[in-house]
Amino acid sequence: MVKLVSFFMKYLILIGDGMGDYPIPELANQTPLEAAKTPNLDRLAQAGSLGRVVTTPEGMAPGSDVAIMSLMGYNPKGVLTGRGPLEAAALKVAVPTGALAFRLNLVTLEFGAKTLMRDHAAGDISSLEAGELIAVLAEKLPLGKATLHQGVSYRNLLVWPEAPRGLPSLPPHDYRDQPIDGFLGDPALEPLMSLVKASWPILADHPVNRARLTKGLAPANSVWLWGQGQSPQIKTYKERWGLTGATVSAVDIIRGLGLYSGLEPIWVDGATGLVKTNYEGKVVAGLQALKSRDLAVIHLEAPDEASHQGNLSDKLLAIENFDRLIVGPVLEGLAQAGWDYRLLVACDHYTPLVLRTHAADPVPFVIYDSRNQKGPQALGFNEKNALDSGLLVPNGPALGQALFGAERV
Repeated sequence: MVKLVSFFMKYLILIGDGMGDYPIPELANQTPLEAAKTPNLDRLAQAGSLGRVVTTPEGMAPGSDVAIMSLMGYNPKGVLTGRGPLEAAALKVAVPTGALAFRLNLVTLEFGAKTLMRDHAAGDISSLEAGELIAVLAEKLPLGKATLHQGVSYRNLLVWPEAPRGLPSLPPHDYRDQPIDGFLGDPALEPLMSLVKASWPILADHPVNRARLTKGLAPANSVWLWGQGQSPQIKTYKERWGLTGATVSAVDIIRGLGLYSGLEPIWVDGATGLVKTNYEGKVVAGLQALKSRDLAVIHLEAPDEASHQGNLSDKLLAIENFDRLIVGPVLEGLAQAGWDYRLLVACDHYTPLVLRTHAADPVPFVIYDSRNQKGPQALGFNEKNALDSGLLVPNGPALGQALFGAERV
């Protein structure tokens, strides 16, 4: 029997980006989720419905745009063509009909006998520093009718009305510490790589990069374009379930997905997308949003960033911070408010440390209903227990129905 939506119910989606992983020898062949101390996640797993969900449809790449769209109850297949338009929406940048929006990363390349992609995030460059670089790039790059827009930190945006179609998307985090000369010299990629190469002399001796090198920090010495797409057309939460809501994230794709699905993006000062971020501010913003709305989506990017860096200790810390500083305070705040609520906690995709990029494995999730708690189960929130549960949800819409109930006809 399908549960109908209660308009007195509160809903939350808590996302620990990239928490999923494979067993690691240094952790006695446990995954980071198994090894980390996560009492709040474990409590939810013991009293809720633990399982796995397929967040990457067959034929799609396991990016956060695809996977989080699935966690939010949507099917990205045939709808989502790239993360660029989502970031444009978050930045309030119009994408004209027929134009493509690209994610433009500031990255660190190492030049030598081979050109290596050393850091897809340019040493986690600050937004203040990035703003200076984006300003000079907007002035000096041969952009034609394209426009460059600053985002957060290394994550920026290019809107290109006359962009060639059919170019592949090459996420720079997939190529960390790998040579990229094959891309740079590929005639089929010349429209992208000509802009990449044109950025080198502009950035090489910029005062921002000179200062970073003096401090021993990675320079932002190149741009990299990827994630291109056109604006998706999807139904809102109001249309599907009669729900209002908000998103809380440091990442533009989450805010953009929220805007397309009818959720208000809430900006939190000090939110960075890294291990060091404003955890308390995110929790306060999410709980405050629920006072006047039905749904809050709270997203933490830190585990994914740690995985891309290949940093095991930071990944363990990010998972434990997610549990202690996000999940625990959210549960406490909900109890104090006295609301009935349904809570989905999940990672969007695996980001295995051994790969340092995303993988399409079904991810662990738990749905917890404050009115319908299960008896104690000897379970923790991790990949193995989710697999052993036997519950596999095939796609985003099925997960949305499990969380919110039947859609409006």
